[in-house]
Amino acid sequence: MAKKPNIILIFTDNQQAETLGCYGNREIHTPHLDALSAGGVTFDNAFCPNAFCSPCRASVLTGMLPSQHGVHAWLDDRRSHEWPDGWHALEGLQTLPTRLKDEGYSTALVGKYHLGESHTAAAGFDHWVTLKDGHVRSFYNNQIFDNGDTNTQEGHSVDFFTDKAKDFIGAQAKSDDPFFLFLPYPAPYGHWPATKEAVDCRHTERYKDCPMDSIPRRGLSKAAVDGFLNNRAWSSKEMDLSMLMRAPNDLATMRNYYAQISMVDDGVGAIMQSLEEHGIAEDTLLIFTTDHGFSVGHHGFWGHGGACFPSNLHRAAHSIPLIARQKGQTGEGLRSNTMVSNMDLFATILAHAGADTPDGLPSRDLSPLFTGDAPLDWGDDVVFSEQEETRVVRTLKWALFKRFDHPNNDGIGDELYDVEVDPSETENLSGDPAFADVEKTLGDMMTAFFAKHADAKSDPWQGGVPLQNSIRQPFWRGIWGEDWAPVYRYEDGAE
Repeated sequence: MAKKPNIILIFTDNQQAETLGCYGNREIHTPHLDALSAGGVTFDNAFCPNAFCSPCRASVLTGMLPSQHGVHAWLDDRRSHEWPDGWHALEGLQTLPTRLKDEGYSTALVGKYHLGESHTAAAGFDHWVTLKDGHVRSFYNNQIFDNGDTNTQEGHSVDFFTDKAKDFIGAQAKSDDPFFLFLPYPAPYGHWPATKEAVDCRHTERYKDCPMDSIPRRGLSKAAVDGFLNNRAWSSKEMDLSMLMRAPNDLATMRNYYAQISMVDDGVGAIMQSLEEHGIAEDTLLIFTTDHGFSVGHHGFWGHGGACFPSNLHRAAHSIPLIARQKGQTGEGLRSNTMVSNMDLFATILAHAGADTPDGLPSRDLSPLFTGDAPLDWGDDVVFSEQEETRVVRTLKWALFKRFDHPNNDGIGDELYDVEVDPSETENLSGDPAFADVEKTLGDMMTAFFAKHADAKSDPWQGGVPLQNSIRQPFWRGIWGEDWAPVYRYEDGAE
């Protein structure tokens, strides 16, 4: 029986697709990722199911929407002392590592976790090297949990995790078992203090005088200001949110962000080289993507789509890079225009490993696209996302942002964009009688999709509650009552 393929899933943290050379950016230095794209298949319309870190990681690892697995916002590790002992958000669910372990895979997480307790391994992972914190506060001197040992990371976090990943690859290359390596780098991140720290990386000088013309210069949008004011008013703790107001148009932050992307590119290059050195490049599916998009000034805000109110899931905050390569198995230099989600990686990876995907999931197998734009059996060429009070449906032609409709929804309205005519998504056509049929058709598609896949207990549009954290708690309490609050587990409905 032939050995199953190895699978490496490389994640970055907060990165839109257009920050890579292979996606058209002429200021960034990403030669290794450009080479990966030239040797594999690149998805030009890949999106995230949510615009926050933890929900997207949960969706990739489970093939579920946030309104299925229950993680709707970043998990607040400032409150980790309140978490139940050994708490992991995906406990009890079928995940990639648990499913692949059943298929005979050795499994590893090397990098950022941000889905629960970090010092104990999540179910399904044999090998566990991760940061103490889900929130990246620095690229240096982080506390690390390394298979039961605790130490301090030396050097840059990207280099550290690359070296740890290479160690794992080297050990597994001698084994008869296939391996699954999840390598979520805690970079480029884009938030202060990490991208404001004075410590230079080896690419700092490269961008010292870069004009950063690939990043738009715009004033703050009303949605960004409203998001800042709401977050400050809603926070139960003292929070420094000044970064969200000051990072846009800050050249030092922009340049540091690009330098960290080039650090990631170095890491990807080292992983590619390691596969070649061990003679397993043809036996290994290598996937590069990120958790979610990230606005670096587009539409007048910096950061996650949830940084605004209402949530902003324009392309910059929603689009992601997605590249896959296995020598001899994927086409070379292929580009797919199909609308896909990184949530689809769950079904894709399982199919590539010869395993079945559980029924009832929205995750779709993308492997037919690895050798060309093959006809797919999933119906409409469409992708969906959600950010608590906002849901999004995208086709090649249209993008509809649907807000939760209720008398107490703070007056937020829908948005409709013709992305063929208006790719920057600047002219809102929602409510225009000329596009009423389009808006209704897209709205009906969205309603049907969430009716099929959402779970009432974790769907805030049905009164359900998220796990651990919500960025819209007062909003939902104004709709569902003061008792509405996140939980840690659903079985008993209590924290």
